[in-house]
Amino acid sequence: MSKEGPQTARVIPDAQEKAAILAEALPHLIRYDEQTIVIKFGGNAMGDEALSDAFAKDIVYLKQSGVNPIVVHGGGPQIAAMLKKLEIKSDFVHGLRVTDKPTVEVVEMVLAGAINKEIVSAINRQGGKAVGICGKDANLMIAKQITEMPDPESNIMKAVDIGYVGDPIEVNPHIVEVISKSDLIPVIAPVGVSREGQTLNINADTFASALAARMKAKRLLLLTDVTGVLDKDKKLIPELTVAEAREMIRNGTISGGMIPKIEGCIEVVEAGVEAVVIIDGRVPHCVLLELFTEHGVGTLVGGAKKKKRD
Repeated sequence: MSKEGPQTARVIPDAQEKAAILAEALPHLIRYDEQTIVIKFGGNAMGDEALSDAFAKDIVYLKQSGVNPIVVHGGGPQIAAMLKKLEIKSDFVHGLRVTDKPTVEVVEMVLAGAINKEIVSAINRQGGKAVGICGKDANLMIAKQITEMPDPESNIMKAVDIGYVGDPIEVNPHIVEVISKSDLIPVIAPVGVSREGQTLNINADTFASALAARMKAKRLLLLTDVTGVLDKDKKLIPELTVAEAREMIRNGTISGGMIPKIEGCIEVVEAGVEAVVIIDGRVPHCVLLELFTEHGVGTLVGGAKKKKRD
């Protein structure tokens, strides 16, 4: 055998593997070219340096490949840590943080300040050009104060007093569109404002969903701390149509805290977003894997037909 033989034997399989990866990715690159993808970044991935760096790389790669990524981030654990440090008591009602005047000031400081700039810096370190804003900038997210919520047991609306917590009523995406049309990447803190000018704390999933629906995004990706929607045998369900999702809520396959998340996905799809994907944010490079591989890494909720294999 010639001296080049063993080397060639090693190189060819590696080249073939890379070619196969590129061949799989290319149709997806074409599908998402110049499309808007809203990505909610939260959960354990935000607190893990390696996962945060992988996420930042994914966002930069998306922008470089012609996609328009828009990042909306959470920050519950960081808010809780700061409230504890300042000795401010914090409670929850139906999953939403009770936000009085001192708390909303901390929420804005942590979300629109520290966390937002950490994510911006992480993306910039990976070669991107990120810009941090919040829902108050250019009246991006107008919200109303939540005064009633459905009771978890009866689903009947009941009055609640949870302070300065808002629900979106108007989205003005001009500032996001201007940023996205350039070489910049918007990173948005889920802090909104009422028509009267009051700062309001908005759930990050709710904020991202309202923005994606208003902008008619191609995809909304929700990074979470779960693998996705599981069937009754605890196996991952890769895809669900809206009708299938509703049936699984009805028959109890989807239960507990996953119900409001899936109901939110359905609302977003019905508002014009092609599909919403619940992704396990604990998987490194989960965003690229979801968008640029055939089967993705989470549960996709779409319309009447399957979306990943279109």
